[in-house]
Amino acid sequence: MKVVFMGTPDFSVPVLEALHDAHEIVAVYCQPPRPAGRGKKDRPTPVHARAEALGLTVRHPVSLRGAAEQADFAALGADVAVVVAYGLILPQAVLDAPRLGCLNIHASLLPRWRGAAPIHRAILAGDAETGICIMQMEAGLDTGPVLLRKATAIGTQETTGMLHDRLSEIGAGLILEALERLPALRPVPQPEAGVTYAAKIDKAEARIDWTRAAVEVDRQIRGLSPSPGAWCVAVGERLKLLQSSVSDGRGAPGEVLEGSGLTIACGAGTGAVTITQAQREGKRPMPVEELRRGLPLPPGTRLA
Repeated sequence: MKVVFMGTPDFSVPVLEALHDAHEIVAVYCQPPRPAGRGKKDRPTPVHARAEALGLTVRHPVSLRGAAEQADFAALGADVAVVVAYGLILPQAVLDAPRLGCLNIHASLLPRWRGAAPIHRAILAGDAETGICIMQMEAGLDTGPVLLRKATAIGTQETTGMLHDRLSEIGAGLILEALERLPALRPVPQPEAGVTYAAKIDKAEARIDWTRAAVEVDRQIRGLSPSPGAWCVAVGERLKLLQSSVSDGRGAPGEVLEGSGLTIACGAGTGAVTITQAQREGKRPMPVEELRRGLPLPPGTRLA
């Protein structure tokens, strides 16, 4: 097929590569380069960089609402557009341009977790499973009928970063299956029951409250890892906690408990969390054993 690919972040790259191997990509659309790094020089997005490396045509309009941009899109004569974490609203003229429409790869089991941060929200909510849906796009926010879906269990110690990578690979395989079977697939409307929205993550959600239940603190740590990273204050220093699990232990909320690792008591009677990876300010993420060699946290230390 002649495919227009529309995506921007790392999550979209495996899909781009899979489509490049199997179909003709007539153009790649992504967000424009933006200032990044110490020098604040414009940096291309992950999809932009990978597409150029593959020798593909890259377009990065700031909007698709103009008549000229819509005419340029239609002139590509695409059979289908594949959209995954693109970042721009597609006007109806763009949705209608490809012969077989626009297909979205969404990282949840719709209608649960429509919107911007479905992977984070699934872990934060304690969902047992999530997955990928291939959806026919329409004007609403992730409201279109679903063509294919694939579920996967969420591991008890899985972080958003880990799940992000798994779902990206699942999406790459599922979109190839969808394109191969497209004429025979029957779109299934999303049920009205069970709709939830995955709002963007606010940095205000990242401060850890040790009086909460251990399972909730554990979900917060894993759900916000690697970014923005759940954090607390340890001996006067801001500390990001990146990997954890629920464990036994009793103590005052935020108290470092006895043991060789780093186990921290949570709300009364709810147990504790054991931290396995953390990050000091200005440092790289590191195993907790390495962290404790440079940041003494003896039993009885209270984290805030």
